[in-house]
Amino acid sequence: MKTMLITGASSGIGEATARRAIEAGYRVGLAARRRDKLDGLVAELGADNALAVSCDVTDFASQQAAVAAVVERFSGLDVLFANAGIGSTGAGTAGGDPEEWRRMVLTNVLGVMYSVKAAHEAIVAAKGHILITSSGAGRKVIPGSVYGATKWAMSGYGANLREEMREKRVKVTLIEPGMVDTPFFDEPKPGALVADDIARAVVYALSQPDNVLAGEIWVEPLNR
Repeated sequence: MKTMLITGASSGIGEATARRAIEAGYRVGLAARRRDKLDGLVAELGADNALAVSCDVTDFASQQAAVAAVVERFSGLDVLFANAGIGSTGAGTAGGDPEEWRRMVLTNVLGVMYSVKAAHEAIVAAKGHILITSSGAGRKVIPGSVYGATKWAMSGYGANLREEMREKRVKVTLIEPGMVDTPFFDEPKPGALVADDIARAVVYALSQPDNVLAGEIWVEPLNR
């Protein structure tokens, strides 16, 4: 049985992916800043197949500890889903908050790189799979969007990482959602995707034969 580590697992896309992963036969390590938010999900999924770990993705040592805990519990790690991310509330550069930008870059950019670095040895040993939650905002221009800039960074990083890992027989997939109705937003988003739409895209990428790499999956609402 394979094991997947999911960052940002306490809600939204991460939580939905945990459910789909268990359904597909994976064991899951669930990482988030607040352990208490994960305990209910572990109870739902079953303690034999799910492990909750406290993790601040902006802290490399915290990420190393999370990976070590999952590897120790499940004797290895096959899949990393670097999913944790945050948005901004300000409008563009003029209306933005520099401190908010700092947190967003630390989480959305450096946090992903920390995840990959921390899991690298285990994933290479398994000839496994790395998936990164980017965004449709990293593939099209949204005027003034500093958040979008962090996702453009992930488009570039994911493509570069894909080539770096190819010779190690590790797959790298960028998951690029359009608007998803999750706790990421303060208000409901009628007509948007739901978290399970993205979870199914993750499982699709993982389900491909060994010789097939789904390098990017862009998922958006039909009526946007």
